[in-house]
Amino acid sequence: MSNVLDSLLSLLSLEQIDDNIFRGQPQDIGFGHLFGGHVMGQALNAAKQTVSVDRTSHSLHSYFLRAGDPNKPIIYQVDNLRDGGSFSARSVHAIQSGRPIFMMTCSFQAKEQGLEHQITMPAVPGPEGILNHQELAKALASSIPENILSMFTRPTPIEMRMINPQNPLAPKKSEPVKHVWMRANGKVPSDQRIHKYLLAYASDFNFLLTAAQPHGLSFMTPGMKMATIDHSMWFHHEVNMNEWLLFSIESPSSSGGRGFVKGHFYNKQGKLVASATQEGLMRMSEKQK
Repeated sequence: MSNVLDSLLSLLSLEQIDDNIFRGQPQDIGFGHLFGGHVMGQALNAAKQTVSVDRTSHSLHSYFLRAGDPNKPIIYQVDNLRDGGSFSARSVHAIQSGRPIFMMTCSFQAKEQGLEHQITMPAVPGPEGILNHQELAKALASSIPENILSMFTRPTPIEMRMINPQNPLAPKKSEPVKHVWMRANGKVPSDQRIHKYLLAYASDFNFLLTAAQPHGLSFMTPGMKMATIDHSMWFHHEVNMNEWLLFSIESPSSSGGRGFVKGHFYNKQGKLVASATQEGLMRMSEKQK
């Protein structure tokens, strides 16, 4: 594994401090607060540790209640909602300084065969020959402030290659659609639980940004404030973060100071392996309107 991937997997692992209570370590990736995917990955890990090994996660639904402190550990408290014949349900509360910052409900299922169908993967170029985020940032180095440039050019545990990228410093109005290829920046162990934690982590990148595209805005637009409110995921098939996955995103709506996005994850063979939705705050300060 690469050093950055090894570091992330270490962070997503948890210390058990009591029955159904776990402690996770924070990480500051430059946002000034905890990254949402970090908390989701740790929370899913905490829940899975209380479930039978023959049951795998198939869905999660989460709310971000407060901005997390990137300098303080996070306590995860898991409640057993139900263990049925085929499904197990859990709720997870993430706590810092005695206050909840995040909550999740998630469900696990024993392996089962059934009816299958899926929508077709979009016809888009493959990842070969497309610049990754670090290479794109370097190409814009002359116009990006040094402190921001260093954040976007450092090694990351997830490599992402965006089709038809835009300059976040000078975004143009475009359709609310985005396609991003992603994979782990290193070798991930075969444990399927780890691949799902990683996908939960990666699913929070590039997502809400799609809702800003029709307005010609980006997260770097002066006065623009963006923050995740809720995030849901469904795992349809096994996930392999060692291989390229296409994150195909669209934003059907924005209203009331909120943007709504939905996305699908496909492997290179066109199989739909997971889906996600998110709603987030999108607010321009009055001075910038």
